[in-house]
Amino acid sequence: MFDEGKIVIVGASNVGTAVLNKIVDFGLASEVALIDINEKKCLGEALDTNHATACITAHNMYVHKGDYSDCKDASMVIITAGPSVRPGEKPDRLSLTRTNCKIMDSVMSQIVRYTKDAIILVITNPLDVATWYVSTQFDYPREKIIGTGTLLETFRLRRLLADYYHLDPKLVHGYVLGEHGNSGFVAWSTVDIANLGLDNIDKWLGHKDKWLGHKDEKLNKSLIEKELLQLVFDVINLKGWTNTGIGMVTARFIKAIKYNEYTILPMSTVLTGEFGIEDVALSLPCMLNNNGIVRKFVPELTEEEIAKMINSANSVKAAMKSIELKKEFVA
Repeated sequence: MFDEGKIVIVGASNVGTAVLNKIVDFGLASEVALIDINEKKCLGEALDTNHATACITAHNMYVHKGDYSDCKDASMVIITAGPSVRPGEKPDRLSLTRTNCKIMDSVMSQIVRYTKDAIILVITNPLDVATWYVSTQFDYPREKIIGTGTLLETFRLRRLLADYYHLDPKLVHGYVLGEHGNSGFVAWSTVDIANLGLDNIDKWLGHKDKWLGHKDEKLNKSLIEKELLQLVFDVINLKGWTNTGIGMVTARFIKAIKYNEYTILPMSTVLTGEFGIEDVALSLPCMLNNNGIVRKFVPELTEEEIAKMINSANSVKAAMKSIELKKEFVA
């Protein structure tokens, strides 16, 4: 039996600590166990954050350095372990495939010793390869394995369009789908703003100010797509890493699971014939509750968007071919 309030985070570097901070900020757990191969840093982060929980008034929270045995009674395990793209490196998450699949093998081999009940949230890049690997190479319920996928890009799209038209980003709806990476795409056929209809949005809102050098009055979709793709690498090159955005995305997933929301979010999961695609993880809209993924949805995309989804599948599969399966990583 697991503790509904207990979360394990594997990885205590930039992303793992951002996720930990958001869990504390929003009071999303009663206990958080932090695991990292750098035990000194792990202990330091746990101590620092545990002291901060004294400020929480809603309920008690205990943060501590843990080990994989903590997974035994955890309701959720969040995997952030592994290196990320660094400033000056090739701007492609798929370049991390071999290194981080080896890490996924090590992490999951430990997790399955203690639980097959916890929901596993995968954040490690390349996200879709990692989600596929965790989902297919271990005997673990697939509906309980969720990749954060393109929810971050979807939030970024909302922000970009909100800034473009000077309005509340909560009025922007729609999805970025496919790969969490360079071949991901805006599914414009799913995008709407305030139920006004995207085709009519310029008539209603009338963009007037210059934005990113854009002087036209009509929505420039290609400019939005270009900026969306470039954003992550701008952050990496300026700051050194990305963590705040994915921390908020993770908090959104935790809330959906913890409060049994039955909400629909884009997330990475293994496709089983959707758009004729199989044996690769990509982001589709999925319904989520406290048992994991309830169902996947196949939106009515345009032919051009379907082609982009297939391109995403081919891109991720090409990266997958650069590794052999689990046997490569077994000593």
